[in-house]
Amino acid sequence: MHSRFAALKTNCGNWGPCLPAGRFAPLRETPLARHLRGLVISLLLLLPGLLPAADALAQKPSRFDSVDLTKLHFTHNKFVNNLFQQAVNSVKKTPDAGPGDSYLNGKSEDPYLPYQGKIIRHIYINTFNFDRSLNDTSLRDNSLGSRIGNRLHKSSRKFVIRDNLFIKEGTPVNAYMMADNERFIRSLEYIHDARIVVNNIPNNPDSVDVSIFTKDVFSIAGGGASNGLNHINANVYETNLAGMAQRLEISGLYDYNRNPNWGYGGLYRKDNVLHSFIDATVGASVMSGSAYTHEEESTEYLTLTRQLVSPYSRFAGGLTVSHNQAFNLYHTPDSVVYPYQYLLFDGWAGYNIGIKKLTATNNGIRDRRFLAIRAYQRDFSQLPPQVLTPTGPRFDPIFNSSRAVLAQMTFFRQDYYKTQYIYGFGTTEDLPYGYNIAVTTGWHEQLNLKRPYAGVNASDYIATSQGDFIQLFLRSGGFLYKNKVQDGSFLIGATAFSRIFFLNSTKIRQYINLSFTQLYNRTTYAPLRIDNYYGLRGFLSDSAYGTKRLSIQLETEFYLKFKFLGFQFAPFPYGDLSLITPQDAPYSRSALYSSIGGGLRGRNENLVFETIELRAYFFPVAPTNMKGFKVVLNGNIRYRYSSNYITPPDLVQLNSQ
Repeated sequence: MHSRFAALKTNCGNWGPCLPAGRFAPLRETPLARHLRGLVISLLLLLPGLLPAADALAQKPSRFDSVDLTKLHFTHNKFVNNLFQQAVNSVKKTPDAGPGDSYLNGKSEDPYLPYQGKIIRHIYINTFNFDRSLNDTSLRDNSLGSRIGNRLHKSSRKFVIRDNLFIKEGTPVNAYMMADNERFIRSLEYIHDARIVVNNIPNNPDSVDVSIFTKDVFSIAGGGASNGLNHINANVYETNLAGMAQRLEISGLYDYNRNPNWGYGGLYRKDNVLHSFIDATVGASVMSGSAYTHEEESTEYLTLTRQLVSPYSRFAGGLTVSHNQAFNLYHTPDSVVYPYQYLLFDGWAGYNIGIKKLTATNNGIRDRRFLAIRAYQRDFSQLPPQVLTPTGPRFDPIFNSSRAVLAQMTFFRQDYYKTQYIYGFGTTEDLPYGYNIAVTTGWHEQLNLKRPYAGVNASDYIATSQGDFIQLFLRSGGFLYKNKVQDGSFLIGATAFSRIFFLNSTKIRQYINLSFTQLYNRTTYAPLRIDNYYGLRGFLSDSAYGTKRLSIQLETEFYLKFKFLGFQFAPFPYGDLSLITPQDAPYSRSALYSSIGGGLRGRNENLVFETIELRAYFFPVAPTNMKGFKVVLNGNIRYRYSSNYITPPDLVQLNSQ
């Protein structure tokens, strides 16, 4: 963090507005860059037209009627074929699809509605290794890599899967709860995919048997990076140690310019401790990259997390205790190093109001109210010299001790569609539809400034039967001080994934993210930036900041049928625009930043490795402290859409998702 927030170190008298001491970094813009900026805007306007064009090129007669799903067989065993038939029936085709171009697109609860209210007699667990397919369990990958992997990989134990069930034998089928359970199992990091299949029992029309099928990922992975022989870092991890939902990770670092030259770290996590749905993690590192300060630090930590795994669950909560300290390890001048030390205590808990009464009967009511309370304290015992003055520490968005007590009421209803090709390469992904409104209030203290807080975070999730997925979101909040609102925040926007279009055997999706943010009467909040989810992807400078921000991101993914060594590929073009306005300045003084480029993603769905992405960025207008063109290889790309019913109470975040 040598330049981050360098322009934000200010003196704030009587807690009035803190104005940035610096200005926008000078921009270098040549005539060619100005022309390219116009080209960026033109291409962005044309990107949404790719899909209709592809749609027109790919028009074909519908072949859905020519496919007899009842004749599809998975094994020579008739009983197993019947079990998998329901999963096959949930696969939909668009009129544009050619032979074999099938993909999931349907409500998660639909396969279970015909069995609503019937009694579950038995639950059978079937676990498959990474070299098998849920679409055809008789097929096995017999390649050399799979045979070696099978010797190293331990399949998930059946009791581990059973511990992650909240459907029970001897209880009536609840279609929504069963869909929730399938989605939850599929969200486990060591599971590639999961299916829950219900079968009628001959001569017993009031009861059913339930079979659960899971497929593992190959759970051993690692990675590394090198800058010649002067800097080498690597890690190795096992996400399902002994097939018992345990993660063990070890990391190491060597840097010639570092003192000491070697760094190390490790963590251990146990998921669902004693069938409590509590995940426990303990770890320590002397080379950790801090998500809070963006510095390399030493840390020791313990976290306990219990998410709301289903709308039928009663409790959720979490606890984090950590010690964090940063040193000058790279012989960097003291003026640009931020040494610090702090302790963090952060705990929250919540209850699903009225759930006991709602679950007394087997009904389809899905609207929920969840009340949560959170308390946290971050106590700095050592502060960077840059934030110290003769009279004591001055305000800094990061390096100030702070504490808060927050209460949050969340009103939500979230059901899910099962689909594919959002982030993954054919793996089942669960996208929500419904609403989520969280109202937060509480008390916050930073240095000696104590203020009440109130905020709201609302989202509307829309899923169409054709496979379009849209999220509309709004965030707003502020503090009250001497009858005036301080750090008032407002963020509104939309994110959308288009339906799948087909161009021959290539599947195409369009992505768009549009947002507007405003921060008024800024007192303690950091200014708005564009080096984040609500700005330009790949923009790494903090020199562009202000109090108004308008951004749009566009991207088109082309999922190819081609495979190489089990890896699938998806090339993509993208384009981003961000307009940032300085504090107390008119829109005419806004700075327009843009980015255009493209790349290629690759993933082997049978491996626990993250998706690998090679992306080229071009910034026609760039700050002087950032390159205008770069190519980046990133191995930390998420491969599955993730969402939660509720989140811990928090202040409105404007520079992070």
